Amino acid sequence: MTSLSRTRRETGQASPLYIFVVASLLFLALAFFAVGQAGATRNGAQSAADAAALAAAREQRDSFELTIDDLADLLSGEFTPAFDGCGAGGYYAGQNGADVVGCVPLTDGRWGSMVSVTSQKPVGDTILPGTDTLTAKATATAIVVPRCSFDPAEETDSPSPGSLDCEGEVTDLDPELLPEMSDLFDVRLAED
Repeated sequence: MTSLSRTRRETGQASPLYIFVVASLLFLALAFFAVGQAGATRNGAQSAADAAALAAAREQRDSFELTIDDLADLLSGEFTPAFDGCGAGGYYAGQNGADVVGCVPLTDGRWGSMVSVTSQKPVGDTILPGTDTLTAKATATAIVVPRCSFDPAEETDSPSPGSLDCEGEVTDLDPELLPEMSDLFDVRLAED
């Protein structure tokens, strides 16, 4: 008789354990979903910051009026224009679901822009409290870098002020027909 009563007492002991394990796994799955949702929002904000910074630096490069007098200093990095290109940055941030909260030209000797953005949409409603109004923030820096080097002419009465070496291709400059800024300079993201 004792074996029959023991069997009846142990029946159903696995049910509370099973319910606890299933509830724990469900909670972990929802927590991972919330973390993934926050990560996706952060990645979207970083993409928007990158696009805005590249657009701002490209606008800086393309808006510069190149003269033969500025060319050597510009290519060597001794002269960096100080105007901003934040108008284009704001457009591209908006196209990527973010708003520009800061855009400044670089003042550390490099030519480019640093842009900060905030995502337009919050992380969303998750099991974690406070995420329904939490937005992502990101910052990116884009710089304008020379693709060419300038070698001034040795003779002062030369018809050309010098030559450009652009990735191995050397050409004599015509002072009346200067190359496009996009031929002389690349725009890329900086690591900082």
